[in-house]
Amino acid sequence: MAPSAVNEVVHEFPFFKVYKDSRVELVWPECPKTPPSTDLVTGVQSKDVIISNEPQVSVRIFLPELKTPNQKLPLLLFVHGGGFVMFSSSAIPYHVLCSKVAAAAGVIVVSVEYGLFPARPIPACYEDSWKALQWVASHADGSGSEPWLSNHADFGKVFLGGDSGGGNISHTLAFRVGSIGLPGVKVVGMILVHPFFGGTEDDKMWLYMCPSNSGLDDPRLNPGLEDLARLGCERVLIFVAEKDDLRVVGKSYYEKLKKSGWKGSVEIVENENQVHCFYLHNLNSEKAAELIHRFVSFLKQD
Repeated sequence: MAPSAVNEVVHEFPFFKVYKDSRVELVWPECPKTPPSTDLVTGVQSKDVIISNEPQVSVRIFLPELKTPNQKLPLLLFVHGGGFVMFSSSAIPYHVLCSKVAAAAGVIVVSVEYGLFPARPIPACYEDSWKALQWVASHADGSGSEPWLSNHADFGKVFLGGDSGGGNISHTLAFRVGSIGLPGVKVVGMILVHPFFGGTEDDKMWLYMCPSNSGLDDPRLNPGLEDLARLGCERVLIFVAEKDDLRVVGKSYYEKLKKSGWKGSVEIVENENQVHCFYLHNLNSEKAAELIHRFVSFLKQD
């Protein structure tokens, strides 16, 4: 193959481009990462735990300061965004976000480190995240391997949540819980922040990243009313951003969920004059604080 042909771009997507020889080049720089630590201001501790080796799946756990040695706390399984190709549970903005939520809401946060395209094409992200939720559930009887969960998690108050692509993944987890169950665990609610679903130009990118897709009606991309009716939680909170191309699909998800026959309650919040995942650029901004406050209030709601 001539050098010019090798470097010919055959597909160009928002987060990566594909060359004629099938090479994939990511176009966004890698986000700086931070190790687990103890926040000296809030007292939130964090640690990384490998839950599976083949393939490797890990989680970063955030434990807020305990009021009593045997205190039980709600648990949030959080799935980071990044278009299924970038970011990490150790990326600085997500580490800071999860630490803030853990401190403000008094919840244990389990942030999933799932496989990313192109090294691990979709559906790796869905399967890894389900494996993480199953691992969390394995502690419900007190015999799990991670003492922070066995000793301090209240498995009657479990939440799912994520932003962008992580919101999409969170939806699939809630659907699985509603379809096949999760013994020992009650999933109370789900939070979707600027979630990705089908209905925009980004559909083509998702279809390329998922070679086993079933087309534009793939339920992971475009969940139908029947699937939405089976969500395994009682409450859902959806955030959309006014200047986000995904605003329309977030609103569509909200409307479809209300029409589906699902028996829970759903709320939608619009972040006025904001772009997609704006808070990641400055978690200390006034608008980011408002979003986090609303996020935390949902977790603390009885």
